[in-house]
Amino acid sequence: MAPTLTEKQPKHGFSVFDNMLKNEHEQVIMCSDPSSGLKAIIAIHNTILGPSLGGVRMWPYESEEAALKDVLNLSRGMTYKSAVAGLNLGGGKAVIIGNPKKDKKEAIFRAFGRYVEGLAGRYITAEDVGMSLQDMEWIRMETKYVTGISMALGGSGDPSPVTAMGVYMGMKSCAKKVYGSDSLEGRKISIQGAGNVSTHLVRLLHKEGAKLYITDIDEEKVERIVRETGAIAVDTDSIYDVDVDIFSPNALGGVLNENTIPRLKCDIIAGGANNQIEDESVHGPMLIERGMLYAPDYVINSGGVINVSNELEGYNRERAHEQAGRIYDTMTRILEYSETHNVPTYTASNSIAEMRLKQIGRVKSIYASRSHFTGRMGELVGRR
Repeated sequence: MAPTLTEKQPKHGFSVFDNMLKNEHEQVIMCSDPSSGLKAIIAIHNTILGPSLGGVRMWPYESEEAALKDVLNLSRGMTYKSAVAGLNLGGGKAVIIGNPKKDKKEAIFRAFGRYVEGLAGRYITAEDVGMSLQDMEWIRMETKYVTGISMALGGSGDPSPVTAMGVYMGMKSCAKKVYGSDSLEGRKISIQGAGNVSTHLVRLLHKEGAKLYITDIDEEKVERIVRETGAIAVDTDSIYDVDVDIFSPNALGGVLNENTIPRLKCDIIAGGANNQIEDESVHGPMLIERGMLYAPDYVINSGGVINVSNELEGYNRERAHEQAGRIYDTMTRILEYSETHNVPTYTASNSIAEMRLKQIGRVKSIYASRSHFTGRMGELVGRR
């Protein structure tokens, strides 16, 4: 007798469908193009509010499973990010498996663009880690569903200044809660990562008079920031031990875990990196026990998606910056919800996002039902 489908399934290991069901993903697309060498995954989490939008990142993942886990987590985060930011967009994300310093070529990005085009607007891509404006322009040669392109082509260019503005405003809102004033003058702030977002964030903080500590695996980037702002360079591992007011993770995710949290000496954690808490159920309570106020990453780093979403309506830089500035009010609302309901800040932000998704989802369901009813009535009338 042939084995059943259930019998064929491995008893242990990573299941794509189990993980899709766990976080209610709508669709996962595996993209392979042997002629160019493309290996990519596109994940669409939720399209209740609108088409899914989220960046594509290029990264040398240690395994295909690691890449899949990352894209599933990131796409879910984009749903919540857009919902909290008040955007009419859903959550999606894509990853290209490869080394951005060695494996880039036009053919890979054009092949990826063809996959995006095949989704007919269910997923709109944008720039993320490991990608450049040139890469996005190659993708655009194959699809119109792309944002974060150069200003010369009618796009917004580099979104990092707007992302940094959102992180900065979220940080100020948290300072207001903890210190009674949102001024960051004289505050000691450690910044992990010296990429584009961090560079613009450091400039904003330096202008306000904060005392800054900076680290990155790229020493040249650190040296550039030190020369420009007078920030103090710190070893990559020692950044967790610096005695500061605010710790700002702006590199990769998972940096808040059982090894790092006990070493932190800060009141506030507010940064632009995605998925900073390795496991909310385990490490979230550790932050609370140590009296640290955590600014949910997808809330204060939403300036990037706010920026590229403006391209869909005709880009206006002043409007994008003004919308990113409202992250201050959004963060304040989350802090108030957290206090009123006695829940962690990340639970508060999730709840606010889910309330919007349910409200809009219900409206869409009612509308769909009415449309179906109207259509059926039209058919019946037409038969008479």
